[in-house]
Amino acid sequence: MSLLWTSEAMIEAMNGRPVGKLPEGITGISIDTRTLRQGEAFFAIKGDALDGHDYATAAVAAGAALLVVAEAKLPALGKLKAPMIVVDDVLAAMTRLGIASRERSHAQIIAVTGSVGKTTTKEALRHVLSEVGKVHASVASFNNHWGVPLTLARMPADADYGVFEIGMNHADEIRPLVKMVRPHVALITLIAPAHLGHFKNLQEIATAKGEIFEGLVPGGYALLNRDDKHFKLLETLAREAGVEHIKSFGENARADYRLTKLKLHGECSCMTARLAGEEVVAKIGAPGRHIVQNVLAVLGAAHLTGADMAKVTLALASLRPESGRGARHTLEVAKGTFTMIDESYNANPASMRAAIELLAAATPAGKGRRIAVLGDMLELGKQAPKLHAELSSVIVANHINMVFLGGPEMAALKAAMPVEFHAEYRQSVEELQPQLLNTIRAGDVIMIKSSKGTGFSQIVKTLLQKYNTVEPAGPAE
Repeated sequence: MSLLWTSEAMIEAMNGRPVGKLPEGITGISIDTRTLRQGEAFFAIKGDALDGHDYATAAVAAGAALLVVAEAKLPALGKLKAPMIVVDDVLAAMTRLGIASRERSHAQIIAVTGSVGKTTTKEALRHVLSEVGKVHASVASFNNHWGVPLTLARMPADADYGVFEIGMNHADEIRPLVKMVRPHVALITLIAPAHLGHFKNLQEIATAKGEIFEGLVPGGYALLNRDDKHFKLLETLAREAGVEHIKSFGENARADYRLTKLKLHGECSCMTARLAGEEVVAKIGAPGRHIVQNVLAVLGAAHLTGADMAKVTLALASLRPESGRGARHTLEVAKGTFTMIDESYNANPASMRAAIELLAAATPAGKGRRIAVLGDMLELGKQAPKLHAELSSVIVANHINMVFLGGPEMAALKAAMPVEFHAEYRQSVEELQPQLLNTIRAGDVIMIKSSKGTGFSQIVKTLLQKYNTVEPAGPAE
């Protein structure tokens, strides 16, 4: 296997001190001994709850080629015989390595932020760009103060494309991260109510997201959602940051990457779009209007990096929803099967609306019903009751047959539902789950959606354990 970094280059980049006989180099970087692979470097990062130095012995046992440890922690490691690079602070050293990685890279770099759709867009970019070159992208949602430098440090020197997700809960979080990433394309998916508990309003969220423009390389592109109510504000922020090239995507007639025709199906979508004057027709393997919006952003970003758009467009047909973000499962039940749509990774009002519309587009079999299983949307602050209650009209308008609601915040939605509507409410996942299990029948389509912290993914696990999987309910090729 080729080396990601030579030990010599790591020492120089991190301003480290070698201890013991170091290997020629490392094949990867790990901060978790549970997933560490032979030949990787283990960075003993100290987090809020855990200190990586406590796992140094486990890292050596797992096959770490070398350890990166803090000078102050060296005495506590005792007689551990392992090659080490000793640094002032492990996270700061990893950040320096990430910056060195960016400096040596010739890849086209795309940075993605937004209130919703970040990870879906990042994964779609990974998928389509893999058809035209070597892609390096963030793992899972590694989008914070340690996830971004870790992803940078892991970028191979010969990558053709780098795709980085950058998230935030507060102002001034994106700014230092994007200045490390230095993207050629800075993409904002959509501004929506998320993390409102930390901001006064959506304008403040948009302004914080706009920090992404400050890291663009000279001559780089800002790529914005023309259908977003905050487009003008974001455009102004980009110009104030010195961005010369501002492009847009969406259904708006003035969008550079514009949707012109769309046919939504239960398990895929077919669309026609104009990309900088050229018309393209594409099948998208993952269903939902919100996915189409993300795909327009993907096509725009790919086009701006100079990718082969014929190959990129064809790759959309094999796009599949991620686990927790729309993945579908066909499960056996008495007298047939039912479909589960797993949207349990996260939720805010915009993504909740999109998931309900996704359920509405699904076709139950026989006497099956469309059932929404919804948990609390977190971090919405004082607006939480109002934003939960407003989902009532969305549910009714989309002809959902039944809802199961769980969590303290969902009490506001239960109270807002029409009296004649079948809505089950319980305070917790544990109380709600038996009610759902007693209701499922053949032909049902069940969509599970909530913020990650509510534990609604447990319902997904229970259904997958209790019922046999027939096959993934993906679109036919």
